[in-house]
Amino acid sequence: MPLKIVRNDITKMYADAIVNTANAHPTVGTGCDHAIYHAAGYDELLKYRSEKIGYVPEGDAFITPGFRLNCDYIIHAVSPLFVDGSSDEETKLRSCYKKSLQIALEHHVKTIAFPLISTGGFGYPKEEGFRIAVDEINVFIMKHEMLVYLVVFDSTATRLGNNLYPDLESYIDRNYVEEKRREEYFQMSYPSKVPEPISDRKSLRRKGTKRANRRRLIETTERDIQSEMIPAPGIQMDQAKDQADFDFYGKHESALEERMKHISDTFSEYLIYLIDSRGMTYPDVYKRAIVDKKVFSKIKNNPDAHPKKITAMCLCVGAKLNMDQTRDLLARAGYALSPCDKTDIIFSYFIENQIYDMIELDIQLEEHGLPCLIS
Repeated sequence: MPLKIVRNDITKMYADAIVNTANAHPTVGTGCDHAIYHAAGYDELLKYRSEKIGYVPEGDAFITPGFRLNCDYIIHAVSPLFVDGSSDEETKLRSCYKKSLQIALEHHVKTIAFPLISTGGFGYPKEEGFRIAVDEINVFIMKHEMLVYLVVFDSTATRLGNNLYPDLESYIDRNYVEEKRREEYFQMSYPSKVPEPISDRKSLRRKGTKRANRRRLIETTERDIQSEMIPAPGIQMDQAKDQADFDFYGKHESALEERMKHISDTFSEYLIYLIDSRGMTYPDVYKRAIVDKKVFSKIKNNPDAHPKKITAMCLCVGAKLNMDQTRDLLARAGYALSPCDKTDIIFSYFIENQIYDMIELDIQLEEHGLPCLIS
């Protein structure tokens, strides 16, 4: 069964079970916890938790009825508070997903909706929390039949999605539909042009006149362009050329020389060059890309590393590359962006518009019925 990433309010989800980000003690927190208690029935749920559950340690999970929600059960994952990343937070967060899914399995749940556990008021970095969620859910659904929703909902994501959608649809129509149309038409075989009958003297004269008029217009335009290139009085042509050369070399020579040094770089070498030249840190890049640290290390330490296309695309987002850099980097691994592939079209839109948000990119892919890059 698949993992589906959706943009929604988890209290509005229809599923057999939804997951809540709970506190260790019977108290109601902010964000997801607060919303679920209010939607389910604040007093009823809190009373049940206080009387029948009590204290539960971080990383563990427990189950309650769904009360007024559109689900049979609420599975409460006791979320770890993010401190510094080295206080066993990842182990506890992974445990939240594992134990929640195990409880769901024991209660014969067929559909379950998760929030991004710990990434709200508990302070876990959103991209890292997303990667952990996808890791653990994918491991589970490879062995068990269950439809799992990963629900991403916050004011920033919703505002971005609403603003993005019309422009993205227009971009897909321009780049995908038109390319398909060209592909269809240019694959058709057209008959060669039939010579005009010699007897049609009037038609030939008319066409000859039109061609002559076009030639005169082109010649006039070329003369106008050349006249505009004449330097102002007192400045010789060679001086103007020298000035242009100076401006070019002053602005671009060192950058061009630096680029030429890397003309034969492999994917790994060019990626590291781009990251270093932009003053980024490696953790910033692989975390923004939602690529596992071990995967990134293998690429970084092996000049001949050949990543999958999906991994390469994620790293383009992580390194905040522009479109030229993206195409160049992908080509060094033997990949290209196709105008006939909707995944590539949507990815290109994000790169061109400098939207370096892997979670939002995956949501848009999901909403267009396409496989997510991360999952």
